[in-house]
Amino acid sequence: MQVQTPKQFLEEVLPQKFRREKAANIDVVAQLNLTGPNGGNWVVTIKNQTLKVTEGTYPSPTLTLKVADSDFVDIVNGKSSATEAFFSGKIRIIGDLGLALKLKDTGLLNGE
Repeated sequence: MQVQTPKQFLEEVLPQKFRREKAANIDVVAQLNLTGPNGGNWVVTIKNQTLKVTEGTYPSPTLTLKVADSDFVDIVNGKSSATEAFFSGKIRIIGDLGLALKLKDTGLLNGE
């Protein structure tokens, strides 16, 4: 199934594809700031191998990712990779890059 919007991915698809086993030892509050007509702000919390996604902002996230809504959709649909998007400047990460890579393994920024 091809995702049409970030909201669809974050609220419907991600909870189903979340890889709990890859979230061991991850304790993060990630702020996603998505620009564009289908953008918005979401808070993704992973703690104790559980995932919680809420729309909105968090005052002091562990990690912040800024990306255009269309680039985000391309990443989660597997049309481009999060790594390519990062190195081309399409994703801006504020915080621990290593932690961002771990989030990819949990299914957040992975088109698989």
